[in-house]
Amino acid sequence: MSPQAAGRHRVHRSAATVLPLALAAALVAARTATAAPSGDARVVRAAALGEIPLGAFSNALLPGSVADDHGVRLGGIGSDLYPAGREGEYWTVTDRGPNGQIKVDGKKRRTFPVPGFDPAIVRIRVSGATVEVIDAIPLTTSSGKAVTGLPNQRTRDEAPYTYDAGTPLSYDPNGLDTEGIVRAADGSFWLVDEYGPSLVHVSARGRVLARYVPEGLALTGADYPVVEALPPVLLHRKINRGFEGLAQLPGGDLVMALQSPLSLPDADAGDASRTTRLLRFSPREKAVTAEYAYRFDPVGTVDPGEDDPSELKISSVVAVGRDRLLVEERTDKAARLQLVRLRGSSDILGGPWDDATTSPSLEQLDDPATAGVPVLPKQLVLDLGKVAGVPGKIEGIARVDHDTLALVNDNDFGMTDGPGAFDARGRLVDSGVKTTVVYVRLPKRL
Repeated sequence: MSPQAAGRHRVHRSAATVLPLALAAALVAARTATAAPSGDARVVRAAALGEIPLGAFSNALLPGSVADDHGVRLGGIGSDLYPAGREGEYWTVTDRGPNGQIKVDGKKRRTFPVPGFDPAIVRIRVSGATVEVIDAIPLTTSSGKAVTGLPNQRTRDEAPYTYDAGTPLSYDPNGLDTEGIVRAADGSFWLVDEYGPSLVHVSARGRVLARYVPEGLALTGADYPVVEALPPVLLHRKINRGFEGLAQLPGGDLVMALQSPLSLPDADAGDASRTTRLLRFSPREKAVTAEYAYRFDPVGTVDPGEDDPSELKISSVVAVGRDRLLVEERTDKAARLQLVRLRGSSDILGGPWDDATTSPSLEQLDDPATAGVPVLPKQLVLDLGKVAGVPGKIEGIARVDHDTLALVNDNDFGMTDGPGAFDARGRLVDSGVKTTVVYVRLPKRL
C-alpha cells in the first residue's frame, strides 16, 4: 500500500474518533432548531465539525508534510459542498490552507502559518449535531508530491510569508487555492482555483490530471500538465478573486464563476464594477464553450449598510436543472441566492468583451444591458441574512431535495488577521468560528 493510500485509510478509520460537538456549537444548534423562521424559509438542522489537529490530519495523508501546525485545527473545508451519493454525506474541499494578513511598515503581507499544508478533498457525514470526517484525499502532483496552497508566480500573486510575517516563503508553481468541487460520472473530480484562475481535473485518488489556465499565463515548473485553454482576458482577475463557484450540469458540462469582476482596465474599475462572468466548459471538448455576463445587485441591497461594491462576490453555483443555476451573491456578512437560466442568446464568448483593449470594458459599463450586453436574467430565491441560524461566510451549497439546501461556511481554519492571530508562543488564537453545516427548508420547490 502506498503512503498516500495508507494515509487515506488511517483518516477513514479515525472517523469514529471525531470529537463530539463543542458546547457552544450545541447551543447554536439548539437555538436554530427553536428559532422562529424568517419569512417562510427556516433552518431545520445544524451540525458542526469537531476539533481535529491540522498537523495530525495532514500527516496522516502525506507523512511529514506538516512539521508544526501552530495549534491550527482542521477547517476551511467549507469552500464547497457536493452530494456524495449517500444521505447526509458530501464531498468538500479545503482552500489553500490557513492564511492571514499582517501589516509591516504600512503594507499588508500574506502569511501562511502551515506552508506544508496540502489542499485536500474531504468526505464528510452529517450525523446528528456533528460533522464527521469519513475520508480524505490529498491533492498531489504527477510524481505524488503535495501541491501545497502556496502562490504560484512572483509577477501575479502575493508574496508568501511565515506566520509572523517575518520571513519570506518560496513560491510554488504546483500550488492551488482550491474552491469549488464536483464529482464526474467516472469518479474523478473537477475543482476550481483562484490563483490562475484555473479549472483542475483530479483523479479519484487526488492526482492532478490537468490544470486548465488562461492563455498567456506562462506558468512554468509545475509537476503536472498545464493547459492554456481559457480566455486570456481572465489574466486580469483580481488577486484572491479567481474562480470560486463550480457547478456540473446534467449533461456533464461545467460552469465556473469568477468570484469578482475582472480588473479591467485596472483595479479601480474592477473594484467599482458589479459585473462578473460565468464560463461554461466542456470536459469532452476540453474547451470553454460559452461565457455569460452576471450582474450583482447593488451592494447595499445584498448587505444593508455596506457601501463598497468590491465586497460583492460569488462563492457558490449549483445546478438545479438542465440550464438553471442557483448563484450565491454575498459579502462576508450577508448572502442571497439567485436563480438564473443559461441561454444561448446570452453567450458573449469571443466577442469584444473578451478583448482586454475594448474601451469601455464590460466591467466599466454602468448598465451593460443598455450597451447591448445580454446580461443573465435572475430571480431572487432566498435572502440568507433573513433566515435565523445561518452562519456567516457561506461558501458551499448543495441541493438535498426539491425544497431543502445544505449550506456550509468557511471558518478560515479559525484564523484572523493582524499580529494578534498568534500568541507569544506562536500558537493560534482561535477565532472560535466552527465549520457548520445547516439544512435550510425553502418556502417552495426549486
